[in-house]
Amino acid sequence: MSSIIKVNTVQDTDGNNIINENANTITIGASGDTISIPAGATLANSGTATGFASIAWQSSIVTAATHTAAAGQGLWLDTSSNAITLTLPSSPSVGDQIIFTDYARNWGTNAVTLTLNGSKFQGNTSPNPVYNSNGQSVDIVYSGTTKGWIPNSDDVVSLETPQTFSIDYVVIAGGGGGGFDKGGGGGAGGYRASFNSEASGGGASSESTPYNSETLGSGTTYTVTVGDGANGSNNSNAPGGTGQTSTLTNGTTAISCSGGGGGGTKNVGYYSGENGGSGGGTSTGTPASVGTGTANQGFAGGGSGGNAGAGGGAGSVGLSASTGDAAGGAGVASTITGPSVTRAGGGGGFDDPGGTAGTGGGGTGGSESPAAAATNATVNTGSGGGGGSGSGAAGQNGGNGGKGVVIISMPDASYSGTTTGSPTVATGVGGSRTVITFNASGTYVA
Repeated sequence: MSSIIKVNTVQDTDGNNIINENANTITIGASGDTISIPAGATLANSGTATGFASIAWQSSIVTAATHTAAAGQGLWLDTSSNAITLTLPSSPSVGDQIIFTDYARNWGTNAVTLTLNGSKFQGNTSPNPVYNSNGQSVDIVYSGTTKGWIPNSDDVVSLETPQTFSIDYVVIAGGGGGGFDKGGGGGAGGYRASFNSEASGGGASSESTPYNSETLGSGTTYTVTVGDGANGSNNSNAPGGTGQTSTLTNGTTAISCSGGGGGGTKNVGYYSGENGGSGGGTSTGTPASVGTGTANQGFAGGGSGGNAGAGGGAGSVGLSASTGDAAGGAGVASTITGPSVTRAGGGGGFDDPGGTAGTGGGGTGGSESPAAAATNATVNTGSGGGGGSGSGAAGQNGGNGGKGVVIISMPDASYSGTTTGSPTVATGVGGSRTVITFNASGTYVA
């Protein structure tokens, strides 16, 4: 037979309440007290405990396509028949804990996706975490508003809310060299761009970057090859050289531009301009074919008309002496590095006076009256060299094409700081972007 003692309050010798009963609520101790359970004693719970950091494993196996979790629950999630979307609590408190486990080892086939319900997960509000490995057991705890839910363990120790961003680019190949002896101007290197809806070469619109879902911290390596400009011709048996290709690749998708075509030389068999990113102009003399440009990269060179033709530019065709002063084709402007900069202009052809350089760094064509030698294109613009002068003190050599350049841009917050090849790095461009300018080959690791 058990005994019952009924009292409202039990106090210790100092007059402090040890047990206090009020409105069917029993309070043990007062604020600041320590309640000790002796060694060897067992605290048994036959009811419902709240306020303790414990997990109550649910007896029902979750099989429905959607389920809402509560703090303190342990959940068996069976995705044998379908994927499950698990909604986390809407107003979690610091220390709230949930554990969910792959009941039938099927998460690899049908995944579990978490709906964050207004909270963060690993510091981010998106994307929704997805668990898709067979046999996973995931233990998450709510840390507060800054980082939100954080896994104590999830077997793969991975960031389940990877952040993505876009990498934009301007890629320009090396420019073509000018032709020898009343030579045609060199064509500009091919020009491709994705930044800020600005044009690509050859009259093409801005490209849709294939690098629009790079993952922050992914370790993806972007390899940059910057093409050299070609030498101008220094003999009557060769046209100007063709520039080298520039490439940007992440190992899966490559942005490649063709080098500019060389200008023609005044000798039988070498009159024609060379094909390239932009085409080279023809030399003075027997009518010959102009160098053609590459689609969506650059324009054709100019034909001979009295004197030599100019090299094509990324922005327009090269002109002949009879139609436009053997002026090199115009380049294309971009604000990817901040202020507007024009690059990839064609080299001017031989004329009297020398053919005008294409805007964006092209070389000027040589002339006999007044005597003037062809000039080289500006380095790291991918522009074409000028066509060489005729016989005389000015010299007959064609001008060299300019080396290309590769420029990439991304949000400041997404810049990893890992590069090779000593590129120029500028942050805060346009207020929020990091711009990496490769004047020589190198890499960037995202």
